[in-house]
Amino acid sequence: MSIKDVLIVADSCTRVLVVDDHPITRQYFDATVSARPGYELAASLPSAEEAVAWCRFHPVDLIILDVLMKTGMDGLTAAGVIRREHPQIRIILTTSTAEADWLAQAEAIGAEGFWFKNYSDMTLPAVMDRVMAGEQMLLDETAHITLGKAKKADLTKQELEILRHVIACETNEQIADSLCIEISTVKTHIHNLLEKTGFTNRLELAVTAAKSGIVVSDSDRVSEDTRPASELV
Repeated sequence: MSIKDVLIVADSCTRVLVVDDHPITRQYFDATVSARPGYELAASLPSAEEAVAWCRFHPVDLIILDVLMKTGMDGLTAAGVIRREHPQIRIILTTSTAEADWLAQAEAIGAEGFWFKNYSDMTLPAVMDRVMAGEQMLLDETAHITLGKAKKADLTKQELEILRHVIACETNEQIADSLCIEISTVKTHIHNLLEKTGFTNRLELAVTAAKSGIVVSDSDRVSEDTRPASELV
């Protein structure tokens, strides 16, 4: 192989940015990318803000970006900023939480991939390959997750939305105001949730749901830092 051929091969590598605030998970992603032929690790960062800044000043082809961050901007918000500023960059959002509503948000943003770390039957390298081949890999693989006696697939979209507010410790009145529905409708949904899951009271339902990650309240995902993205870098 000539020097020219080596340069062509090097140029054809997909430059990957890994973003996860958990060191062990980030190391796993780093090793996965580095071991995959045709990919190179461009950078490994612990925060979404740093990812937004990196993309502004360095070439990136693919981002593997965790949704939940302990502090600062969350992954979905960062993905939205990066999609607007760099539409050519392909994005795979990842999470260890069973919150399927994030998948719908990822699709609305225009992310090419969404990988559930703990629930996916497909490996991350396979998702990377298919995303880079032009496929959209937004598969909800959490329908089998259970809450009490119920599978996630047994719960309606409205029930899951109510549950998201219940784990945020909102009252029936607050939930009704947030969702623009009647208080009686809220009570009916909560009654149905208790019937389906087999829990005896609202507190047991809320605590178990919060631990399971079947839904996550918006306040637990979205940072209190609401500064414009331009001020976060």
